[in-house]
Order: sequence, then structure tokens, then C-alpha cells
Amino acid sequence: MTDQPVRVERIPVTTPVGEARISRYPALGPLRSVLALGHGAGGGIEAPDLAALAAALPAYGVSVALVEQPWRVAGRRVAPAPKTLDVGWRRLAELLVAQGAPLGVGGRSAGARVACRTGAADGAVAVLALAFPLHPPGRPERSRAEELLGSGLPTLVVQGGRDTFGTPQEFPALPAGHELTEVPYAGHGFAVPRSAPPQAQAPLVPITEAVARWLVGLGLAVAP
Repeated sequence: MTDQPVRVERIPVTTPVGEARISRYPALGPLRSVLALGHGAGGGIEAPDLAALAAALPAYGVSVALVEQPWRVAGRRVAPAPKTLDVGWRRLAELLVAQGAPLGVGGRSAGARVACRTGAADGAVAVLALAFPLHPPGRPERSRAEELLGSGLPTLVVQGGRDTFGTPQEFPALPAGHELTEVPYAGHGFAVPRSAPPQAQAPLVPITEAVARWLVGLGLAVAP
């Protein structure tokens, strides 16, 4: 790994549904790809998994763009309907695709759903689904598997072993090009209980390693 500091650029973006914001972490060295990641419905880009990827991936030649949806920038506490989220995201994706580098899209929870729904149409080449909310807690009959299975792109799912929105064992058989990585003992936010074994107490490490390995395998990153 490189010991170069990771820089961040804050970029306001006007969308049809309000002003969004990109926090861009430029690649260290030659640019191989851009990875745009959205936040969930209950939090922002400060989520530990998003922050860890933004810190780790620039060393692999990946420029990470953490995207704050307009509702979050405006200080509202409740996310709008999925269609509104998609509209805001598409404008951001247009700008990132225009940079010329291959674009991967993704996010955690609701952000993963947006990326699955819109990625192929927006010109992305891969989807990263962190803590994909397969169903509302306690409501497995309300499955959102169709969104994930229909992404139309190489897709990596990173799921906590104890995620109440869907454990890895609840996911249907994935089509070719889709992969699933389990983070043992982790919940929806990838936190693990103190009772978990010592080797499971640093869940962000296997997350960043799995994502980096996946991107390298797709030719979207290089080992530092």
C-alpha cells in the first residue's frame, strides 16, 4: 500500500431534484476507473464502509466518488421515493461517465438499490451492492431480489452474516457475473458484536479487500 495522503474534493452538483454533492477521492497514480457510491436511507457518506473504501481504493488506481443525494444535502431526515432518488443519481452518473474512465456504481443499502436499478442505463460497467436490503426486517415476503438480479452488470454483493435486511443465506441463486461475499457476524451497518470471535472484530478489512480484489479482477483497478 502507498503512504501518500488521500485528498478529497467537494463538488456541488445541480440535479432536477435539488443540489447534490460529490466528495471525490482521486486515484493515486494512473486512473483506472471511477467508483461512485451512494449512501443509505438512514445515514450519509460517513458510513464506515463507504469511508473505508474511499480511503483504501485510490491506491489501486480508483477514484472514489461518495455521492450525497439532494435530500441529504438539504438536511432532510427522510429519503424520498425511489424514483426521485434515481433521478438525482442519474445526473451525477452522467457527469462521472463524461470523465472518460470506466464507471462503477454502487452504494450501501438504499444506495445499492439505486445503483442496481440505474447502472446499466447510465453507462456503468459494474455494480457494488453493500448491505443490499433484500427485504424489510422481518418481512422476507417483500423481496427486492429482482432489482439485484436485474442489474445487467457484473455485480458484487457484500453482506453481513447477521443483516436483518437479508442474510447471505436468504439470497436466491445469483446469475453469472454476480458474486456474494459474506462478512461474518456483521449486521446491516457491518458492526459486529463483542461476542464475535477475534478474527471477526475488524469487518472493514475483509470489505475493502473483497472490493479491491473484485475490481482488479474486472480490470478496473491495479494492485498497489
